Amino acid sequence: MNSKMKAMFIMVCFLAAIFIYNILIANAVEVSYCCEKTVDGAWCQNAPMDKCDSDYRKVPASCEATSYCKLGTCVDSQEGICMENTPQKVCEDPNGDGDKSDGGVWIEGTSDEIPQCQLGCCVMGDQAAFVTQTRCKRLSAIYGLEINFKTNVGSEIECIATATSQEKGACVFEREFERTCKFTTRKECQEMEKTLGAGSTEFYEGVLCSAEELGTNCGPSEKTTCVEGRDEVYFVDTCGNIANIYDARKIRDKSYWSRIVSKEESCGFNDPEGNKNSATCGNCDYFLGSTCKAYERGKDRVKPNYGNFICRSLDCKYEGKKYRHGETFCIKSEGADKNLPGSRYFRGVCYNGEITIEPCADYRQEICIEDEVNGFKTAACRVNKWQDCIAQQSKKDCENKDKRDCVWIGEGVSRKAYGALGEVSVSGGVSPGQKIKCVPEFTPGLGFWDTESDAAAICSAASTQCEVVYEKGLLGGKKVKKNKECLGSGWENKMQNICSAIGDCTGYKTVIEK
Repeated sequence: MNSKMKAMFIMVCFLAAIFIYNILIANAVEVSYCCEKTVDGAWCQNAPMDKCDSDYRKVPASCEATSYCKLGTCVDSQEGICMENTPQKVCEDPNGDGDKSDGGVWIEGTSDEIPQCQLGCCVMGDQAAFVTQTRCKRLSAIYGLEINFKTNVGSEIECIATATSQEKGACVFEREFERTCKFTTRKECQEMEKTLGAGSTEFYEGVLCSAEELGTNCGPSEKTTCVEGRDEVYFVDTCGNIANIYDARKIRDKSYWSRIVSKEESCGFNDPEGNKNSATCGNCDYFLGSTCKAYERGKDRVKPNYGNFICRSLDCKYEGKKYRHGETFCIKSEGADKNLPGSRYFRGVCYNGEITIEPCADYRQEICIEDEVNGFKTAACRVNKWQDCIAQQSKKDCENKDKRDCVWIGEGVSRKAYGALGEVSVSGGVSPGQKIKCVPEFTPGLGFWDTESDAAAICSAASTQCEVVYEKGLLGGKKVKKNKECLGSGWENKMQNICSAIGDCTGYKTVIEK
């Protein structure tokens, strides 16, 4: 065999060896499947077939190539979070129990392509976060702060800088050859520098313009003022800048006129009345019923020691009683306690020192209920649930306050109907001869003057008669043999009360007639 043939023989053998090796390797390696769920509980994993949960889908392919495990972006609309490279199944059913209420919305594509996932700067007070607008709203709800979402901020660094630009302090500059100051934000101070020239302003975070170390022409004063959007009374320095919360004891305190003092560290912060009508402290609190107002002689009980502003009380007085700001209460309107025809229930509201009277629904279809929590009154107009009272035949059903507003009267009267009305039907389906043992606790009003109303039908449910049987004596005269209790005014008054309880059914006094 010559050398050329030897070389060809060696090449053929080499190729055959590689082919056999590949076949052996292919047989040795197990085929990988895309398991929708593995036996270990993981979703959308590439694994051997015996690792796939038999109750879910599986195919011998990569998960990226399947429809049920295709990756996309999961949008949590409640939290405002976008998660990329998330399988649809994992997004919509994160717990794997078939309940999609906790899941998100799966959208094919990356977060850059989805409007809900666009980031912006969420400014909350003096803090900022680079998040989605939905997430910004969620943070606002969690921390109870007003938000400002800025879409024109493109990075987290720029967003944080936006927050710090809102820091307040003393902006010192020269005007007419005099060193002066303006209490403002860092951002506004920087804007002033652009106008006045580079290096013309100095910003001192957390410092008041009246601080001696600044060497400005601004100093302490005895003036005070109200600030729009705030509850408190504030000191004002000689340049007209806002200083700290008014505290008569700190009028000569240099440190109090040097640094910003928070509301929590100011006078009367723990006062449960919000320092109402205080002559010495201006730490008002709207939620506790006080706010900054200009002092008025005759309207405010005391005059402030300094300045002309005070924490005015927002409480109210009505018929000699005092009510706190925000309280609601039931008003005892004329005739409502006796459910007289024409009477109505009312609710009073104390707000910003003024009383507002709100009527409940007419015809006593609503009643006013009142409760008190930790000394704070709340009232509401609630539907009068009287409609099926006369149909109840047991005391337990009658007095079930969750379902109806009724009172139990016991045996009551047998229901009969007379005249052209014949057998009438009322709410609850009372039958002739059936005893009325349960009546409305709050008598409803009826349009008894209107011939087309159902007043006559409702009132006829209490119509009754009592036949008194007499027996003649052998020597003349007679005596009551049956229903003696029906004689006299007692029985008649009892029946009259039942009629009155069902509705405006008797000749009883009205609100006008009293």
